[in-house]
Amino acid sequence: MRVSIRPLRESDALTSYAWRNDPDIWRYTGKRPDREITPEMELEWIRKVLARPDEKRFAVCVGDEMEYVGNAQLTDISPTQAQFHIFIGKKEYHGKGIGTEATRLVLLHAFEVLQLRQVYLKVNRSNVAAVRAYEKCGFRITAESGSTLIMTAEGPAEPKSLDSTSRGPAS
Repeated sequence: MRVSIRPLRESDALTSYAWRNDPDIWRYTGKRPDREITPEMELEWIRKVLARPDEKRFAVCVGDEMEYVGNAQLTDISPTQAQFHIFIGKKEYHGKGIGTEATRLVLLHAFEVLQLRQVYLKVNRSNVAAVRAYEKCGFRITAESGSTLIMTAEGPAEPKSLDSTSRGPAS
Protein backbone atom coordinates (compact mmCIF):
# COMPACT_ATOMS: atom_id res chain seq x y z
CA MET A 1 0.00 0.00 0.00
CA ARG A 2 1.38 3.40 -0.97
CA VAL A 3 2.08 5.64 2.02
CA SER A 4 2.81 9.34 1.72
CA ILE A 5 2.97 12.41 3.90
CA ARG A 6 1.82 15.93 3.16
CA PRO A 7 1.68 19.10 5.24
CA LEU A 8 -1.17 19.06 7.74
CA ARG A 9 -3.95 21.49 6.77
CA GLU A 10 -6.82 23.15 8.55
CA SER A 11 -9.40 21.01 6.73
CA ASP A 12 -7.90 17.92 8.42
CA ALA A 13 -9.62 19.00 11.64
CA LEU A 14 -12.90 17.62 10.27
CA THR A 15 -11.36 14.13 10.44
CA SER A 16 -8.81 14.30 13.23
CA TYR A 17 -11.14 15.60 15.95
CA ALA A 18 -12.81 12.16 16.08
CA TRP A 19 -9.45 10.47 16.66
CA ARG A 20 -8.86 12.68 19.69
CA ASN A 21 -12.06 11.35 21.24
CA ASP A 22 -11.11 7.69 20.80
CA PRO A 23 -9.41 6.34 23.95
CA ASP A 24 -7.92 3.39 22.01
CA ILE A 25 -5.80 5.82 19.99
CA TRP A 26 -4.27 7.29 23.16
CA ARG A 27 -3.80 4.03 25.09
CA TYR A 28 0.00 4.19 24.99
CA THR A 29 0.53 7.93 25.13
CA GLY A 30 1.01 10.22 28.08
CA LYS A 31 -1.02 12.98 26.47
CA ARG A 32 -4.71 12.52 25.92
CA PRO A 33 -7.53 15.03 25.82
CA ASP A 34 -9.17 15.73 29.17
CA ARG A 35 -12.53 16.55 27.55
CA GLU A 36 -14.45 15.82 24.37
CA ILE A 37 -12.91 17.56 21.39
CA THR A 38 -15.20 19.28 18.89
CA PRO A 39 -14.32 20.04 15.24
CA GLU A 40 -14.04 23.73 16.19
CA MET A 41 -11.60 22.97 19.01
CA GLU A 42 -9.50 20.81 16.69
CA LEU A 43 -9.45 23.53 14.02
CA GLU A 44 -8.29 26.09 16.59
CA TRP A 45 -5.57 23.68 17.74
CA ILE A 46 -4.40 22.99 14.17
CA ARG A 47 -4.21 26.70 13.39
CA LYS A 48 -2.12 27.25 16.51
CA VAL A 49 0.38 24.43 15.90
CA LEU A 50 0.77 25.20 12.20
CA ALA A 51 1.93 28.69 13.15
CA ARG A 52 4.76 27.41 15.35
CA PRO A 53 8.12 27.97 13.63
CA ASP A 54 9.84 25.09 15.45
CA GLU A 55 7.38 22.39 14.31
CA LYS A 56 6.57 20.53 11.10
CA ARG A 57 3.18 18.79 11.05
CA PHE A 58 2.24 16.14 8.48
CA ALA A 59 -0.82 14.17 7.50
CA VAL A 60 -0.16 10.47 6.93
CA CYS A 61 -2.01 9.34 3.79
CA VAL A 62 -2.49 5.99 2.04
CA GLY A 63 -3.34 4.88 -1.46
CA ASP A 64 -3.61 6.74 -4.71
CA GLU A 65 -6.54 8.70 -3.29
CA MET A 66 -4.32 10.03 -0.47
CA GLU A 67 -6.75 8.95 2.29
CA TYR A 68 -5.86 10.81 5.50
CA VAL A 69 -5.26 8.19 8.22
CA GLY A 70 -2.98 9.76 10.83
CA ASN A 71 -0.58 12.48 11.93
CA ALA A 72 3.18 12.70 12.25
CA GLN A 73 5.20 15.65 13.45
CA LEU A 74 8.60 16.98 14.28
CA THR A 75 8.52 19.28 17.31
CA ASP A 76 11.11 21.26 19.25
CA ILE A 77 13.12 21.61 16.05
CA SER A 78 16.57 23.08 16.60
CA PRO A 79 19.38 23.44 14.04
CA THR A 80 20.52 19.88 14.79
CA GLN A 81 17.63 17.84 16.23
CA ALA A 82 13.88 17.42 16.70
CA GLN A 83 11.41 15.24 18.58
CA PHE A 84 9.23 12.85 16.53
CA HIS A 85 5.60 11.94 17.18
CA ILE A 86 3.18 9.79 15.18
CA PHE A 87 -0.19 8.16 15.46
CA ILE A 88 -2.43 6.36 13.04
CA GLY A 89 -5.98 7.49 13.79
CA LYS A 90 -7.87 5.13 11.50
CA LYS A 91 -7.73 1.89 13.44
CA GLU A 92 -8.32 -0.32 10.39
CA TYR A 93 -4.82 0.69 9.29
CA HIS A 94 -3.10 -0.37 12.52
CA GLY A 95 -0.59 -3.19 12.13
CA LYS A 96 -0.22 -2.74 8.37
CA GLY A 97 3.17 -0.98 8.29
CA ILE A 98 1.66 2.45 7.62
CA GLY A 99 3.30 4.01 10.68
CA THR A 100 6.66 2.48 9.83
CA GLU A 101 6.64 3.85 6.30
CA ALA A 102 5.39 7.27 7.46
CA THR A 103 8.19 7.34 10.04
CA ARG A 104 10.74 6.67 7.28
CA LEU A 105 9.30 9.51 5.20
CA VAL A 106 9.40 11.98 8.10
CA LEU A 107 13.00 10.94 8.86
CA LEU A 108 13.89 11.50 5.20
CA HIS A 109 12.43 15.01 5.48
CA ALA A 110 14.24 15.63 8.78
CA PHE A 111 17.64 14.51 7.57
CA GLU A 112 17.64 15.53 3.92
CA VAL A 113 15.40 18.62 3.80
CA LEU A 114 15.86 20.09 7.29
CA GLN A 115 19.39 18.61 7.48
CA LEU A 116 19.02 17.63 11.12
CA ARG A 117 21.59 15.31 12.65
CA GLN A 118 19.33 13.59 15.15
CA VAL A 119 15.65 12.79 15.74
CA TYR A 120 14.47 11.41 19.05
CA LEU A 121 11.18 10.13 20.42
CA LYS A 122 9.60 8.91 23.62
CA VAL A 123 7.58 5.70 23.59
CA ASN A 124 5.85 3.61 26.23
CA ARG A 125 7.90 0.43 26.64
CA SER A 126 4.71 -1.66 26.63
CA ASN A 127 3.95 -0.48 23.09
CA VAL A 128 6.08 -3.31 21.69
CA ALA A 129 4.83 -2.95 18.11
CA ALA A 130 5.83 0.72 18.03
CA VAL A 131 9.28 0.00 19.48
CA ARG A 132 9.85 -2.65 16.79
CA ALA A 133 8.67 -0.28 14.04
CA TYR A 134 10.97 2.48 15.29
CA GLU A 135 13.91 0.07 15.37
CA LYS A 136 13.17 -0.89 11.72
CA CYS A 137 13.48 2.81 10.87
CA GLY A 138 16.88 3.16 12.55
CA PHE A 139 15.95 4.34 16.04
CA ARG A 140 17.80 2.81 18.96
CA ILE A 141 17.07 2.97 22.68
CA THR A 142 19.32 5.61 24.23
CA ALA A 143 17.68 6.10 27.65
CA GLU A 144 14.94 4.74 29.90
CA SER A 145 12.80 6.41 32.52
CA GLY A 146 10.14 4.32 34.22
CA SER A 147 7.77 3.09 31.53
CA THR A 148 9.22 5.44 28.91
CA LEU A 149 11.95 4.62 26.42
CA ILE A 150 13.86 7.38 24.65
CA MET A 151 14.92 6.33 21.18
CA THR A 152 17.21 8.21 18.81
CA ALA A 153 17.87 8.05 15.06
CA GLU A 154 21.03 9.60 13.66
CA GLY A 155 21.13 11.31 10.28
CA PRO A 156 23.77 10.62 7.65
CA ALA A 157 27.16 12.21 8.12
CA GLU A 158 26.76 13.86 4.71
CA PRO A 159 23.16 14.92 3.91
CA LYS A 160 21.93 13.74 0.50
CA SER A 161 19.70 15.73 -1.78
CA LEU A 162 16.15 14.50 -2.42
CA ASP A 163 15.47 12.97 -5.80
CA SER A 164 12.29 13.34 -7.82
CA THR A 165 10.90 10.00 -6.62
CA SER A 166 10.42 11.12 -3.02
CA ARG A 167 6.87 10.93 -1.74
CA GLY A 168 7.43 13.42 1.06
CA PRO A 169 6.18 16.99 1.28
CA ALA A 170 7.82 19.96 -0.28
CA SER A 171 9.43 22.24 2.28
